[in-house]
This record gives sequence, C-alpha cells and structure tokens, in this order.
Amino acid sequence: MTIKQIPIFFVFFLQAFLLKAELSLPAIFGDNMILQRDSPIKLWGWAGKNETVHVQFMQQKLKAKADKNGQWSLTLAPTAYGGPYNMEIKGHSEQVSLKNILVGEVWLASGQSNMEWTVKNSNNAASEISQANYPNIRAFNVEKSISEVPKQDLKGKWAVCSPTTVDDFSAVGYFFSLKLYQELGIPVGIINASWGGTGIETWTSGNSFDKLPAHFNAPYQQQFNGDLQNFLKENELKKQAYQQTLAKDPGISSKWYENNTDLSAWGKMRVPQFWEPSLGEVDGIIWFKRRIYLPKGTSGKTGTVHLGTIDDDDVCWINGVKVGESTGHMSIRNYDIPNSTLKDGENIITVKITDTNGEGGFYGNPADLYIDLEGERFPLDGDWDYKEAVTNKQFGFRNFSPNMFHSLLFNGMINPLIPYTIRGVIWYQGEHNAGQAYDYRTLFPNLIADWRSQWKTDFPFYWVQLANYMAKEKSPEDSDWAKLRDAQTRTLRLAHTGQAVITDIGEADDIHPRNKQEVGRRLALIALAKNYGRKNLVYSGPTFKSVVKEGNKLIISFDVTGSELVVNNKYGYVEGFALAGADKKFVWAQAHIDGNRIVVQADQLSSPVFVRYAWSNNPDVNLFNKEGLPAIPFSNEE
Repeated sequence: MTIKQIPIFFVFFLQAFLLKAELSLPAIFGDNMILQRDSPIKLWGWAGKNETVHVQFMQQKLKAKADKNGQWSLTLAPTAYGGPYNMEIKGHSEQVSLKNILVGEVWLASGQSNMEWTVKNSNNAASEISQANYPNIRAFNVEKSISEVPKQDLKGKWAVCSPTTVDDFSAVGYFFSLKLYQELGIPVGIINASWGGTGIETWTSGNSFDKLPAHFNAPYQQQFNGDLQNFLKENELKKQAYQQTLAKDPGISSKWYENNTDLSAWGKMRVPQFWEPSLGEVDGIIWFKRRIYLPKGTSGKTGTVHLGTIDDDDVCWINGVKVGESTGHMSIRNYDIPNSTLKDGENIITVKITDTNGEGGFYGNPADLYIDLEGERFPLDGDWDYKEAVTNKQFGFRNFSPNMFHSLLFNGMINPLIPYTIRGVIWYQGEHNAGQAYDYRTLFPNLIADWRSQWKTDFPFYWVQLANYMAKEKSPEDSDWAKLRDAQTRTLRLAHTGQAVITDIGEADDIHPRNKQEVGRRLALIALAKNYGRKNLVYSGPTFKSVVKEGNKLIISFDVTGSELVVNNKYGYVEGFALAGADKKFVWAQAHIDGNRIVVQADQLSSPVFVRYAWSNNPDVNLFNKEGLPAIPFSNEE
C-alpha cells in the first residue's frame, strides 16, 4: 500500500491545480524574499496553456513558455548579494510585481518543536525582540500542512525582521541567521518548515521511504489493516461524533470548576508531565484539580497563579472563579487572582485543558507551578486529580496527524519549496524518534540523501544533537536519548554535514530548553567554518578518536579538540565517564585530563574494555575545549 494510490486525493489535487490557470507563482516567491546569491536561481509558476511568460530581474530578461498543463520554469543567472530589487513577471494579459527583494544567503530550517520554538518564548525574549531591528534578515514561516500527495504550493509569506515581527520567528533559525549576518554583513533568509512532535518519517519523501527495508513500512500497514482509504472514511464519521460532543463539554454543564465537585471517580496524575505516558495517545478535554492550603490572613489578598506551559489550550478557575485562559502550547500561563478569590485554609484550583493534537497536558519545570501571594510562593507541582471529559479515545477517533503516515509533511511543507535555491539546511529533530535509535541510523542519513536528491545538489546539512533532559541517573544505565545522539553522530560520516552539541545547555524538566541563542550560535559556527571561509574557526567540541588500554586504565584520544581540553571542575576531574569489563556492566569512573587525552579508570575494574562518555538522558557534562564547546557524547560499543 502506498498513500499515493488513493484516487480521491488526486481529484482534489487536480482541482487545485486547474485553478492556477492565471499567471501566478508559488507562495515562496513574494515581496521581501531573499534569493540565494552566487548560484543559479530557480523560478517557476503557472500560466495559461502554452502562454509565454517574461521575467525581468535587475539586468536579466528571460522568458519561458508554459506547457500544456500551464506550468513554466526558468533559471536566473547567479547574482552577487545586494538589494533591494524588484522583479516583474508578465504573461499575455497579466503581470505580477515582487518588491523589496534581497540577494544573500538562504537556509531551510526544519524539524520538530525545538526548531518551531519561537523567539518570544526563548531566554531574554523582551530584550531580544526590542533589539531585533535587522531588515536584512528575513524569515518565511511555512504554514502547517499535511498532504497525502506531493503539493505544488503552500501558504506563508516573507517577513522583514523587526521588533514587531521577530517574536514568531523560529528562535534557532533567527539566532543562527543573526550570527551569520553579524559576521558576514550579508542578507540572510530563513525558511522555517517545522512541526512539533513529529517523527523523521513524515519529513521523508514517499519515493525514498518506499525503498527502505520492509520493516519501516510495517507499522503503517498494521494500523490501517492495509486499507487506509476505508480507515479514513470510518475515521471521519467518528470524528464528527467526537467534535459534536467536544462542543458540549460535560465538565462545563456539570460545573466541574466548582469546589463541591465529586472527585471520587477522578484519577491521580503527577504534574507537570504530558499525559500520554498515563493515558496513551489522547486528544480532547481533560480537567485537573488541585487543593492547596494557604495561611491565615490570605482572605482578601490578591495573588498570581503560575501554571508554566500547557499543551494546547487552558481555562483556569480558583474556588469557582475564572481567573484566566490561554491558547497555544508555547505561552507561559500566569494569571492574576482577583481580590476576595483566595481564602484562608483550603483553596481549589481547577484547570480545563484542551489538546488538539500530539502531546497534551502540563509540561515544563515543576518550579514553574505555584501561587505567588505577595512574594511568598506556594508550590503546585505534585499529584492532581484529573478526569477525561471528552477525548478522541472515547469515540475511537484518531486525529489525522503528521505521524499517522510517512511523508505527510514532506508532501505538504517541503515538496512545494523544491527547487527554490538554498545554501543548505539546519535541522533540529529526534526527540520523537528517541525510542528507535537503531532505525534512526538509517532514517536520518536517508532523509539527508533524499532531500539532496530532490534539490539535485549536495547542500550542507547541519543539525542539533539532542539536549540533556530528564532526571539525573544514580547509576550508569542505557539510555534511549544517548542512543539517538549516537545515531546522529554516526551521520557525520556523510559529506558536508555538521552537528551542534548541546548536552550542556538543556533543562532536566523541560524538553524545550530556552537557550536558543547558543543553539543558533553553535550551528552558525559550523556554517562559518565550512561554508564561509573561516578556516581557523573552532566549530566542534572534542570528538572521540580512539581508546587504548594501559593496565587498569583506558586512554581516550580525540580528533578535534580546539586549542586544548578544559574541565570546569575545581578539582580537575572529568565527570560523565563510565567503564565496563567484557560483561558490559558499567560503573561510574574517575577521569582526568592528560595533555589532549583523557585517562579513565574505575577502582572496581582491573581490566576495563568499554567506555562511555555522557551516555545518559541527562548526563553530567564538564569536558570542553578552551573555546567553550562540549565534548561529543560517545561509546566504543558497536
């Protein structure tokens, strides 16, 4: 079964295509766009059958003839950076004018939520936004779109960077482009095509994915019983019943926000966390309640309730009084509590959460959940009561999500960009695939080769390795996140690739670390060194080269160290190393720097064989080069 064989979707596709009989261009070509300098510039669009289209850009005048389907294309000669310029596209009786065009560097930014994460939700957002007066930086945010067949166009528009626009830029994309602009003085454009919670499979083209070994396609065969078309038909009926009930939330009609609500049938859930580990893949409305006891003298005081981040939408009541509501999974929930709402002793907080797709619930740092009462904090993390009001699971409905089938986001958000001329790609994805690291060794290189094949060029492809996340481990254990990082590192074997390691700047309690400035900077260091002539620039931390056994010690050598190895530990010990004998039972080890080598040993091991560094979900990391870049996690196991 391939999703491209479903006739009904071709009908919709052809209808959309036939509507483009007039002279038009894909949305990626628009006012304020940035075109790639010093490279042939691909330009294409639609017109009447056999219509001749004339294009004028700077001193270039070209023409192309639309084919029998109304499609036309041409290639502009390479152009040095500069601007602003205008472009005129003329047909038989129509004309399209594009204004304020720059020529510079264009990068495609893609991946899941950490690439989607915006400037307004990053560290020092207010300051960053107020200073973002950079009209030579432009961003194109691709609107989210799922498609069963490769689309020819998408929605979005180019935005000029300013304090009024930058808040919704991809933070990683923005700080990457900002570093390039500051170093090069050349216009930089970022095309942001990202979607939170998505796996690498949905970003891979159907042609490429179908060539993978059969086990990659097996999950899709199983969940649809080999008949996707019938599944979609039945699922649509279930969806209608679900949505009708969703609009009649029984929690509202039964006044679950009131303090006297019977909680005997409610469950318990530790907050903050996404609710999927407890409930499975559930979307819809779930209510939460939490009792908190406040001291004598509280009555009559005002305060603020802080709920951290919630996915997706919420409404909050305290003692039956509505105090606030928000939409969107990125905003931080802080609500002022009206006078006379709080009282001495028991107070009850009620939160209705509506999740539309993907992960749902409270998430983030437990310290972000509290009531502030005139400067005194009362924590709200811990066990909350919860009850499902309306969920897709109750109706057997499944959201047609990006991960439901491979290639859906490639079709909807990447294919329409091809072959727009770009310098390269920056990528931040992998959290969703952390449980299938061995398959990622195939899937990730395959995606890179796939996209390069689609664009017909071996453009540079740079990515962010997974950050440190989750609780610290008391003893050395295997780790899905460590294995995924290893799969990412192995992909460096491909030409023109690079990896930004950020195991030192993640957050234990938040899968979305806010320090996107440093993430963007480290990606930019790779590009500056590999693509922009900064040959002596150090862009990588120490990289494992080899291990040699000397008695009861293992000696680690590195390929890339920068000027020298350093450790940010006042005692000089390197943290995060573990050793094992032939039995692969790992124990924590002692390690120290010896020149540009690391000496590792464990008192209980007389004959160590295997070594791991930073091999855990949230490793201890204090080994850097002098330039401040962390050592890449590694293991000498196969």
